[in-house]
Amino acid sequence: MSTLTMLALAGILPDFKLQSDDGDSATRIAITAALGAGAFGLLSALVWPLLVRALLLVPALVLGLLNFFLNGSLLLLALRLIPDGRGDANAETAVVVAAVMSAVASATGGALAVRDDDAYRRRLYRLADRRRRRAAGAQSPSTPGILFLQLDGVGHDVLRDAVRKGLMPTVARWLGEAAEGEGKETPPAPPTHRLVPWRTDWSSQTGASQLAILHGSNFDVPAFRWYEKDSGEVMVSNRPASAGELQRRAVARTGHPGLLADDGASRGNLFSGGADQLALVLSMAARRGKENRSRAGYFAYFSDPANAVRTALSFIAEVGREIGESTRARLCRRRPRVSRGGLYPFIRAFATVVERDVVVAAVIGDMLAGRAAVYADLVAYDEVAHHSGPTGSDAEKVLRRLDRSLALVAQVADHAPRPYRIVLLSDHGQSPGETFRARYGLTLADLVRAGCGLPVPRRARRTHSGAEARSAVRAALRRPVEEGAGEHHPRRVAEPIVLASGNLGLVSFPDVPHRMTREEIDRRHPALLPTLANHPGIGFVLVRSEEHGPLVLGARGAEVRLDELEDPEDPESLGPLADFGPGAADAVRRTDSFPHTADIMVNSWYDPQDGEVLAFEEQIGSHGGLGGAQSRPFLLAPLALSPAVEDGGELVGAEAVGAVLRRWRDEERGRSPLVGPATDPAASVDDRRPDTGSSTAFSVADHAVQDKTH
Repeated sequence: MSTLTMLALAGILPDFKLQSDDGDSATRIAITAALGAGAFGLLSALVWPLLVRALLLVPALVLGLLNFFLNGSLLLLALRLIPDGRGDANAETAVVVAAVMSAVASATGGALAVRDDDAYRRRLYRLADRRRRRAAGAQSPSTPGILFLQLDGVGHDVLRDAVRKGLMPTVARWLGEAAEGEGKETPPAPPTHRLVPWRTDWSSQTGASQLAILHGSNFDVPAFRWYEKDSGEVMVSNRPASAGELQRRAVARTGHPGLLADDGASRGNLFSGGADQLALVLSMAARRGKENRSRAGYFAYFSDPANAVRTALSFIAEVGREIGESTRARLCRRRPRVSRGGLYPFIRAFATVVERDVVVAAVIGDMLAGRAAVYADLVAYDEVAHHSGPTGSDAEKVLRRLDRSLALVAQVADHAPRPYRIVLLSDHGQSPGETFRARYGLTLADLVRAGCGLPVPRRARRTHSGAEARSAVRAALRRPVEEGAGEHHPRRVAEPIVLASGNLGLVSFPDVPHRMTREEIDRRHPALLPTLANHPGIGFVLVRSEEHGPLVLGARGAEVRLDELEDPEDPESLGPLADFGPGAADAVRRTDSFPHTADIMVNSWYDPQDGEVLAFEEQIGSHGGLGGAQSRPFLLAPLALSPAVEDGGELVGAEAVGAVLRRWRDEERGRSPLVGPATDPAASVDDRRPDTGSSTAFSVADHAVQDKTH
């Protein structure tokens, strides 16, 4: 195929030749093409990994662009090796020829293809056989491994609707429901998985949920971003330094390294989970030196030039798709709508193409290596839903592509050296609705300043998405992930700091070293709390009273004393919390107990009929607070595992989900519950040490061969 491709390109491109100046016979030209294609393939196999290794200090996304030029250089070298000077091309043509040949090789080889055809199945068998031959004499693990795949931001109801619409046939088969295209006369196969919803904490976002799932505790994580008075720092969940500190605190609190300790792998996550095998893990991105393998997956993936070409073409197509969709939304005057210009098309393409391909490739390598546990986060849906809405056509297309990735992983699992239980879950959902600023013409920071009697800027301050994809892009480019968006920094120390996390707002007064009470706030700014509580875009406000403890304030003087509630589920006694569903009072009370809870916690208005909230950030699909689908993610697990909850029970809080996943790991290993090096749960564990063990990310071109570039 490579020879035919080279012959075709020689006939099309005027600056690319495969014959001498005097002309050659067709047979001679074919032999020249075969020599050139063979030399190019040999150089790609032998020289390319060395070039990638030499470029480990280059930012990962820059490496992806360099692939084209390096590939062209290898082709020029291959042409120079053809006898009698019959092969020739200028530099620009060489880049084009090399890219096309790599793309054709990728398409015919089926790497990361997701169609269930005979050619793809034969490739999987070859990969499995190759690995078995390399591991001849080694005994495969007898116990099943567990693969945890997180669909970031996909709520329980969104998943159910996607299955019903035929967007996710793989999930439909797991649930024993008819997949798209299957006739009604053909009954579906029996289910292999069970689906249960779970309820998030008040902070319904990846930082809080994933920290609890992977490390067992999200104590003192009140939001996506918050101000800590003792250090004077703003903590941001997707900031590498903050993620590393949160992971260290969780390990110290629980006394064990995490869900993925003991032959685990963490791929594309905010936190490591105690895994030895790491790729694209944000909490590791702040580290410097060889021990930082947070970006190792990029190099393992791009070490195959075919991957670089395929992903680059898909990336360009996705950028064009986003520009077209956003233009159509503007022309049709869709509402609600947020700006989708600037760098956003590239950030979306990174999340939906680059990160997806790299993470899926790493997961495939982990399965063929027989890892005991793998946790991977696919952020594509969350990023698109923030800007296009959680139920729009853009988001549905992403769900369809994610299902194809699930089908690929399931197919590869059939050829792994050990059986795998595939667990699908989400960390939160998303709630629709226009932004607070779009509806009222001012931001939460403007409203707080007005309540404090401070000047309000004429132009409202814009906040940006805190989605994981944005920070992952910056980490891949080796730029500091010091996100300033979403933070209102005061001009003077006595002014409040206002932070936004979806439809959850936090107000802190930095000049007061302790958490201010309601009485102190009223003495300093008597109009502030009434201004917030009575605003139609605010659902409720949490403050702490010197006399009554945690108080929830609502419109028209409504007040709920959380410590004095007789029945937390009685709507009559919940006041402004009644619309936010069961468990709202417990979730708010738990957050009130955190040492770094803000002086004032603000949750936006929520419409229980339409499920809409008002985001304090520029998002029409948001999460981070209470209200609607954002608080109702899902857990989809094989029937072979014990039920997550007993019949009639409810799974409440991310820590409870983490406990279920650890229980499943223990059941599969058939030994006592996971314990760490510290016997005292309060003992401090040094999580800042370099992780040991060799990383085992795999090139998709040869999943069975361990990558040696990191």
